[in-house]
Amino acid sequence: MSSASQVAERDAPFQLRGNSFTMMVLKVFAPTSPDFFTQLNVKVRQAPNFFRNAPVVLDFDDLPESIVFDLGAFVSQVQALHLLPVGFQGGPQPVREAAMTVGLTPMPSGRAAKLEEVVKAPDPRQQDPHQQGQTPIPAPQVLIEVVHRPTVVVTEPVRSGMRVYAEKTDLIVTSSVSPGAELLADGNIHVYGALRGRALAGFSGDGNARIFCHSLEAEVLSVAGNYRVSEDIGSDFYKKAVQVFLRDGVLSMDLLKTA
Repeated sequence: MSSASQVAERDAPFQLRGNSFTMMVLKVFAPTSPDFFTQLNVKVRQAPNFFRNAPVVLDFDDLPESIVFDLGAFVSQVQALHLLPVGFQGGPQPVREAAMTVGLTPMPSGRAAKLEEVVKAPDPRQQDPHQQGQTPIPAPQVLIEVVHRPTVVVTEPVRSGMRVYAEKTDLIVTSSVSPGAELLADGNIHVYGALRGRALAGFSGDGNARIFCHSLEAEVLSVAGNYRVSEDIGSDFYKKAVQVFLRDGVLSMDLLKTA
């Protein structure tokens, strides 16, 4: 790009560009249940700083076609818990129309892709009997390429309000993490100092990811969406060298041997 073009861009009143953001998804099964917001409030109060003003996508994929409820009032109650609904996924047509009316944005549904996934050619034994004897046309195989990204290494302290995201790789912090800071990694997280903020490993759904730190003082820990707040860490692990991982789908901890 020429210097003249760069000057013209800086003088423009706006700039459009692509970006990516991390958002929580609130999967809604029974919006009319009297216990819905009671239980959601309990969940939010476990980590108020983590959830406060967090953008949320409402997932209506599993709602029955016959469901009837006041979506505007539902959104208002979600907002009352300091969550910010910004979009929605799926749902019956009346629910989708109501969501658009209250200003929610339709969001594409996604899933965590498996690296080993392959679209295989059809089994010749399953061919159409009318085509027997013909030379089959081999279907192309689509392989998902594993993209290697260098580990993200942070050598400075991660201060309150900072967010560091290691996309499709591991994150290493050689210093400490302050309260109110946030670490996110699609792979593992290593902190060679005190971990006082929030650490979310396996952010894209990798249940094999782990968190390692030399002094566990975290506000929130999460692996593949399974989290634990500071009140649930326990004195056996507080300010100790710890690894955090999933065991049978439950967030678990073990002390690290440092000698």
